[in-house]
Amino acid sequence: MSDPVQSLTHRRVLNIALPIVLSNATVPLLGLVDTGVVGQLGRAEPIGAVGIGAVILTSIYWVFGFLRMGTSGLVAQSHGAGDGPQVGAHLLRALTVAGGAGLTLIVLQVPLFWAAFQLAPASAEVESLARGYLAVRIWGAPATIGLYAITGWLIAIERTRAVLALQVLQNGLNVLLDLWFVLALGWGVAGVAWASLIAESAGLALGLFMARHALAAAVGAARNMATLFARDKLDRLLRVNTDIMIRSVLLQACFTSFLFLGAAQGDVTLAANQVLVQFLSITAFALDGFAFAAESLVGQAVGARRPAQVRRAAILTSQWGLGGAVLLGLVFWFAGGAIIDLLTTAPEVRAEARQYLVWMGFAPIIGIASWMLDGIFIGATLTREMRVAMIQAVALYVVMVLVLPPLWGNHGLWAALMVLNVARGLTMARLYSRAESAARPISG
Repeated sequence: MSDPVQSLTHRRVLNIALPIVLSNATVPLLGLVDTGVVGQLGRAEPIGAVGIGAVILTSIYWVFGFLRMGTSGLVAQSHGAGDGPQVGAHLLRALTVAGGAGLTLIVLQVPLFWAAFQLAPASAEVESLARGYLAVRIWGAPATIGLYAITGWLIAIERTRAVLALQVLQNGLNVLLDLWFVLALGWGVAGVAWASLIAESAGLALGLFMARHALAAAVGAARNMATLFARDKLDRLLRVNTDIMIRSVLLQACFTSFLFLGAAQGDVTLAANQVLVQFLSITAFALDGFAFAAESLVGQAVGARRPAQVRRAAILTSQWGLGGAVLLGLVFWFAGGAIIDLLTTAPEVRAEARQYLVWMGFAPIIGIASWMLDGIFIGATLTREMRVAMIQAVALYVVMVLVLPPLWGNHGLWAALMVLNVARGLTMARLYSRAESAARPISG
């Protein structure tokens, strides 16, 4: 078996990162097509129904995003240790969790959707159309959550081109079926839902095909199913994923509070903040690849018990992450006005957004440490440390949002968000040595 942690080079980092960047670029295109197709129906209600239905499902599925990160770290370490059966076993356990979670969502769909429409009320017609959309798409829950696990597995073993292939197949098929079902067959909103369900199922099928050898090896190496699902293995999976889930919920709560607090400053300011938040989304899509590379390479080095390789992996991936952050900052600094004009035609929103554009020039550079350390800690499965660091950063953020907006208005709100990212980076940087310690050989 070849050494999975040898030759840590810039080329290897890019081989992992660039397919993820390209894969991420396909994600917003699907939303545009969904909206554009139902927009051809000539009525506002179908557009609203698809929009609100997609937001509800995305919000529900987002809770299970921990499965991608947790799977990535665990698999990378087993891969680095040369433990082939466990590489597949981690995926099999994660897929079992995904299947159970998906089936639970299907069973609980009535109360879940009722609660969602209480929080996001719509007109009777939009709600009726959205319920029909959700009634179809919810059956794809096991596939969607299962793909989180498969994506984490592929990233961990450096098969990110396969991640790109999955996205291209799934989103490409979705677009073609959108056009056929909605425009050719006249299925309307239901056609968009069926297109997504079929595409999600096809994505899962391809992902399982890609993982077939690893899954077979895991089953073949185990004496019985009790071995595969041993208590200590499940406990570790639960601990890692619970820590990541808590961290992610806290982070999402901060961004949600940011938007709500912006709303208190008026509709124009709210709209301007929403436009500028898209700059942060662009940053995440562009830099995720380098954080994912850190997950894979650090995890493999930890599994191989090589602290020096952990450091080299952290340095190489962070160099590329910082370079990307500086480049994005310059783009936002010099072309940010043009990007704002593409995102909105409202003159007052354009003018308001330009007042706070300066923050976008600094945001990628301010945030890069926290994003890269997330990847490093996930690879080292230092998820408890991630959770503790997030709690500390959120506590500081709460203080900042209480103090700064009353003094500086919306500038104070943006400053508080920047403080959150700085605090995340500093609190994790203080604990970085534990990543190298996790890779030290076990004595005795």
